[in-house]
Amino acid sequence: MRLRQIEEYEVNPFTMFVKPIRYGNKIYSHIIEVEDEFISPFKPLDIIKNSCFGSDYEGRRKGSMQLINAKHKVPIATDPTNNLFFFPTASPSREECIWVALHHIEDTFRMAVKETLITFRNKQSYDFPVPHSTIQNQISQTATLKWRLMQRIEDNQKKSFYLVNRPLVFEASEKSGTYSKKNKDEE
Repeated sequence: MRLRQIEEYEVNPFTMFVKPIRYGNKIYSHIIEVEDEFISPFKPLDIIKNSCFGSDYEGRRKGSMQLINAKHKVPIATDPTNNLFFFPTASPSREECIWVALHHIEDTFRMAVKETLITFRNKQSYDFPVPHSTIQNQISQTATLKWRLMQRIEDNQKKSFYLVNRPLVFEASEKSGTYSKKNKDEE
C-alpha cells in the first residue's frame, strides 16, 4: 500500500493514532485515520503540537499535569470541545513515541511482554511495541484528564449561566420593619 504524503496535518476526530516512521535518515509520521492513512514529513510530536487548538502544547501539557498530577507521559487534550484526547506511549521526546486517540479505543490485549494489540472502534487492530500495563495506565490517565477537564468546563458553564441570568436587584423576602431597632423605652 502506497501512502499518500501530505505536508500539513492536524489531528481530528478521525485520527486514531500517529506513529513515527523512519524515512531515510529522518523521522516522519505515519497517520492512521478511521478510513485513511497518510505520511507526513513532521515528527508525531510536531503534529500533536500543531494540533493544540486555541492553545499551545506546553500550555496544554502543564494544564494536564496540574489536573491529573502527572509528570511523565502526560496525555494532551488537543481539542477538548471536540473530545480529542491523545496519550503518548513513551516520553514524547523519544523517537519511538506513538500518540493514540482515546475515543477510538475499543479494547486492548496483551500479546507479549512488550507488545499490546489495540482494537479500535472501527474494528481494526494494530500491534504496539509497548507493554500492556503502560497502555492501560495511559488510558486511565487520559480518561481521568477528560473527566476532570469536562467537570471544570461544566462548572464554568454553570457559573457563567448564573452570572448572566442572576437577578439584577436582590430583595429580602421579609418586610423591612421586622428587624427594625426598638427604642430603649419600649423594652
